[in-house]
This record gives sequence, C-alpha cells and structure tokens, in this order.
Amino acid sequence: MKKQTQSIRIQVPKSHNREHSVPLYLTSSFTFEDAEQSKAVFADEIEGNIYSRFMNPNVDEFVSKMCVLENAEDGIAFSTGMAAIFASMAGLLKSGDHIIASKALFGSAIQILTKITSKWGIECTFVTGSDLDAWKNAIKPNTKFMFCESPSNPGLELIDIQALSDLKAGKDIVLVVDNCFATPILQTPIDMGADLVIHSATKFIDGQGRVLGGIICGKKELIQEIRFFARHTGPSLSPFNAWILSKSLELLDLRMQKHSENAMALALALDGHKALNVVNYPFLPAHPQYELAKKQMKYGGGIITIDIKGGFEKVNAFSKQLKFITISSNLGDSRTIMTHPGSTTHSKLSIEDKAEVGITDGLVRISVGLEHIDDLIEDITQALNKL
Repeated sequence: MKKQTQSIRIQVPKSHNREHSVPLYLTSSFTFEDAEQSKAVFADEIEGNIYSRFMNPNVDEFVSKMCVLENAEDGIAFSTGMAAIFASMAGLLKSGDHIIASKALFGSAIQILTKITSKWGIECTFVTGSDLDAWKNAIKPNTKFMFCESPSNPGLELIDIQALSDLKAGKDIVLVVDNCFATPILQTPIDMGADLVIHSATKFIDGQGRVLGGIICGKKELIQEIRFFARHTGPSLSPFNAWILSKSLELLDLRMQKHSENAMALALALDGHKALNVVNYPFLPAHPQYELAKKQMKYGGGIITIDIKGGFEKVNAFSKQLKFITISSNLGDSRTIMTHPGSTTHSKLSIEDKAEVGITDGLVRISVGLEHIDDLIEDITQALNKL
C-alpha cells in the first residue's frame, strides 16, 4: 500500500460504535479488568494503555502514520517541536559527550545548545552546515551527536545528509536531522543515513496554524531511550492535538505539492525585483546548492526568503503595505506568512552569528501558503513597488 494511502487509512481500531472517523480519547488514564491485568500491563507482559502522559490511542495513531511516511522503525510524539529536540539530547547524551551542530539552526535550538546542555557538561561545536570538511574535522573521540536542519531556518541552507552519514560511519555517533521545512513528502533523511528525524509538527504537519506538536522518528533502540526520558519527565502531546495532526496528515502530500508550486512561482516572479538584493529558494538555479536540492528533495518546499534593500526600515515599510499576507513568527500555514527573523525568531543571536548564517537586517522569510498564486504575487509586488 502506498504511503499516501496509509497516511489516510491507518487508524485506531473501531469501537463497538462502528465510527468512520476516529474518536477523541480525552482521558488521563485507562482501566483494567482486574489487578492481574494491570500488573501484566505495567510489567510489559501484555500490551495496553496505562496513562496518557506516555500512551494514548490518538497519539499512537499519529506516530504510526509519521513512521510510515519517514520510513522509520519507531517514533514518539511531544507537546512541541522544541520538546522533541530537547528530548533527543537529554534522552541520549550525558556529561562529557560532544555534539556537532550546524550553525544554521532555529534560534531556540541554538539556545538549548549554548545555554542549557552546556550546564550539564555537554560540549557543542558549531560548523558551517555545507562544509563537510568542517564536520569531519570537528569529530572527537567523545562526539556522540550530529544535529542539523535541511533546509535550514531561515537561510535555506542544505545539508548533504548522505555525505554526513558517511562521515560518521563506523563511529558511535547519532545523526539527527530536523526535517521540518521539507516534511517526509519532500525528503526522507532516514533513507539517506540519518538515525533520527525531528519535526515541529506545529508547522507543515498541522498546516493550518491550529495546534502545537513535535515528533521524533527513527531507530527503535534510540527511540526506546528517548521514550524512557519522556515517560518520566512528561513532555506529552495532548490527545486532541494528536487527533488534529493525524487528520492533517491525510492531506499533507497534496498540500506540500501546492506549497512548493506556489513558492516556486513566487520566487520566479520576485527574482530580479529592483527593491531586492536576492531571492532565495532551493529550486532556483541561482541557489548555491541547487544541484543538491534537486538530488535530495522531491520539490523545493514552501519557504522562500527575500533580502530587501535598505534593511529593517524598508522591511517595516514593506510589512505595512501588505494587504492580506499575515505578519507572524509561525510558518507552514495554509495562509502566507511573512517574518523578519533578525528581530524575532533569531533575535537572540549576535550580529556576528546572524551574519554567518545569512540573516541580514533586510532578510524576510515568506512561508508561502495555499492562496491563489496571482493574489500572492500581486500583494507582495505592490508592497515592494512602494519602497
């Protein structure tokens, strides 16, 4: 059965009510027939739900669908994407371990690596993601974890995932790829050698800006270690959010095709505009990693960036001229969103760190939605023309 079909047809077994749509399991706990059954379930002698902090039918359904889409052995869901990122580190690493991470990461991920894990004696070396020699040279005897985004937020830097996997071959290193921007529809990092894949399900997985969620998919033995951490610390995905996210997966394939189609058309329409220094999109031939993008991704994704001449003053003027496009820090929505990363999502980075990952005062991230492309081009073009 094809993945697209499974993402629609995988569901919790029907109850005696014979419902077609999966019901919500809004319960904190589950009951047992007798003390013997509860003893057996707690001892893992038989399968059964215990407590929604670490198991729930709605959450299990969402995880099962995501594992199919990512070609993963197992998975675990979280309350947010950041909870998933933190759990991947807290569940697998210990004091004295070493992480290698791409410099081009979401701002909160950088804060975890520089302000939180460092307090526990876990060292981190940041490298330029596209520089394979930098990754290779950063490996130490105590390196246990490699972490990257591809494409990155917000600069759309790509990582050669297969090449990175080859670098750590034969070593006790876990390769973790944040696949939020691409989703499993556009690329499956596990097929390229990643051990774990992380998503902020809040973004394209939900697709309508309704709920928060996160997930890790990957090797079963690694997920088991992370599950132990999560079971006893409680960063749980709520059943309601899981129900929404599972329903959202039914249309993910169609949505990502349209997001990508609109983003490509918008990038082409804006390329060369007199108010812009550059338009950046993985499937534009001018993108520095265009060939890797074509090799590694099915489509270019739903995010483009533009660099507006004149810095933040002109960005602010541009934002005021938009007629219907939303100004928000979120992305992956059916509605097109503009964000100024330098003053919002990545505002805590130093000027030097921003420069290293291409975040200028004029950089605008556009999460391209599902509106008619003519309307998107018209709104953004008219706003740029007034600068």
